[in-house]
Amino acid sequence: MLKEMGFYKGINFGGWLSQCDYSNDRLDHFIEEKDFETVASWGMDHVRIPIDYNVLENEDDSYKAEGFARIDCAVKCARKNGLNVVLDLHKTAGYSFDEGEGEGGFFDDEKLQERFYLLWEEIAKHYHSDHKHIAFELLNEVTSRDFIDKWNRISNTCIARIRKIAKDSLILVGSYDNNGVEAVKDLDKPYDDKIIFNFHCYDPLEFTHQGAYWTDRIDRNKRIPFSESGVTEAYFEKLFSSAIEKAEECGTELYCGEYGVIDVVSPEDALKWYSAIHSVFEKHQIAHAAWSYKEMDFGLSDARMDAVRKDLVKVL
Repeated sequence: MLKEMGFYKGINFGGWLSQCDYSNDRLDHFIEEKDFETVASWGMDHVRIPIDYNVLENEDDSYKAEGFARIDCAVKCARKNGLNVVLDLHKTAGYSFDEGEGEGGFFDDEKLQERFYLLWEEIAKHYHSDHKHIAFELLNEVTSRDFIDKWNRISNTCIARIRKIAKDSLILVGSYDNNGVEAVKDLDKPYDDKIIFNFHCYDPLEFTHQGAYWTDRIDRNKRIPFSESGVTEAYFEKLFSSAIEKAEECGTELYCGEYGVIDVVSPEDALKWYSAIHSVFEKHQIAHAAWSYKEMDFGLSDARMDAVRKDLVKVL
């Protein structure tokens, strides 16, 4: 379904409408029409656009016309270049995967949950008529396993409310452990036949995030070449196995909404990692969107990747 619909090979526009300083210069110029053209020239069929709630909401919970106008412009640029769009709510009031954002309380506060539902209803009102080209991703990277029961309830409630407006839109739902692939098995059965299971993959973290300044889950001083990473096609086959089984059991498909290798790693080693994971994506027809198009410590369009980009684009 995802391949036929044009949500199969994608790139993230991370750092544009999310994880940024929210200045007009950033929001208006970090990504421009030429970037959509570039992604299309790489043979991609869609872009995933992370969006923080405060790009669309004022402090009094009213909605920002200029925020929706920016999404309108993004959709127009995408369609002009034959690309579809995944709208990813990267941060909602009361929750962010990044503790540094200072958002909290979402999973225990009904008012914050209601605000989440209302925002999705507003998004659905704006974009449901273009359901063939725009998909919705409810929330980026639920962190703790402790949230899964609450998240299953919240996500199903949200989907039910979206469905009153957008009956045919694809909706992506991820699990805990930051959309961990091994956590997909604990998602509820899909609400309907247009729900897609979503996961992210930066495994093994010691390789893909070496030197990362924002995590204490690894020794940031350690460096690991691909030859010592343990990454093979068999590695990803095993890692994805429970999610593949869950999707088949539930009659849905998988979408890897983020995956990538930090810019500390050599372009040549990064290419080997991408080749390994993509062989498994292709074998099991797992849709995907690489992180990320530009900068954000993972930029695929950055000059450092020039030497391998021709081969990388063939892999992606």
